[in-house]
Amino acid sequence: MSKENKIKIGISIGDINGIGIEVILKTFTDKRMLDFCIPVIFGSTKVVSYYNKILKSEMQFHGISDVNKIAEGKINVINLWNEDIEITPGKSTEVGGKYAYVSLKESVKSLNSGAIDVLVTAPINKENIQSEEFKFAGHTEFLEHEIEGKSLMILMTDGLRVGLITGHIPISEVSSSITPELIKGKVAILYETLQKDFGISKPKIALLGLNPHSGDNGLIGKEDEEIIRPTVKELFNEKKLVYGPYAADGFFGSNVYKQFDGVLAMYHDQGLAPFKALSFGKGVNFTAGLKLIRTSPDHGTAYEIAGKGVADESSFKEALFKSIELFKKRSEYLELNQNKLKATKRL
Repeated sequence: MSKENKIKIGISIGDINGIGIEVILKTFTDKRMLDFCIPVIFGSTKVVSYYNKILKSEMQFHGISDVNKIAEGKINVINLWNEDIEITPGKSTEVGGKYAYVSLKESVKSLNSGAIDVLVTAPINKENIQSEEFKFAGHTEFLEHEIEGKSLMILMTDGLRVGLITGHIPISEVSSSITPELIKGKVAILYETLQKDFGISKPKIALLGLNPHSGDNGLIGKEDEEIIRPTVKELFNEKKLVYGPYAADGFFGSNVYKQFDGVLAMYHDQGLAPFKALSFGKGVNFTAGLKLIRTSPDHGTAYEIAGKGVADESSFKEALFKSIELFKKRSEYLELNQNKLKATKRL
């Protein structure tokens, strides 16, 4: 693979007291990874070296202070700070949140500028990262604020893609938040990303019901009959292959999900609980709908095992590979459609 074809992958380190840096380092212990991409870690060589010693690794880093000095064939670490900071693996601290934000902010800045091609984020602690600058429920909301587009959180493996109609909001607010406009907007994002990022020309999408048994024809709540079902019918009449609402338990329990290219759950745990039961450790979080590509592993900071050298890097490695795959698919799609537009103009 030539240098021109190698994708520059920006990596934010997440909470320095979690397992983020460990899974990043374990991913690149396989030197063949450098044949696929140019990694750019946004953090500090001091912090990265701390975890490198815990892993008893002799991995070498290319410490730089400027994204313009990124080198191919090396594990680039951009030094965003020079001061010594307290690292306390397994503990949630203000320091951990502060530097997680520094890493995230600078990596997104480089993504927007084109210095890196894609972003893979290590886990943050949504509580300790809060500050005057970061007042978001999580990565997804922050990225939507910083990058052009409307976001849709998708948890995915090769055989399952689950998106969320509502995201990080209290369960008490879910019902009132679900409107025909919101459903149509999320379906539009999922439909487009399945075409553009996954190469599926005519996506087939399932919507889950809000209430148990999808409301039992109005016996258990009115939302399914009065909001979701009419919206699904309207979308289907627009020639989109959208079906539902399906009762979530039977939908996953009987493997009906395998018949669809994408699934939209009404709220966070309705979609993520079955996804993680089926795919934990192999899943990837993809922020669809934005102009630029971001992925992450499907786990959190895992403080209980941080600093012990036992974290599994499988999900992070999969997130990295998926970012490459998505970037290539999207580039091919955009190039193909640009060529079609040029041909149409000539006619």
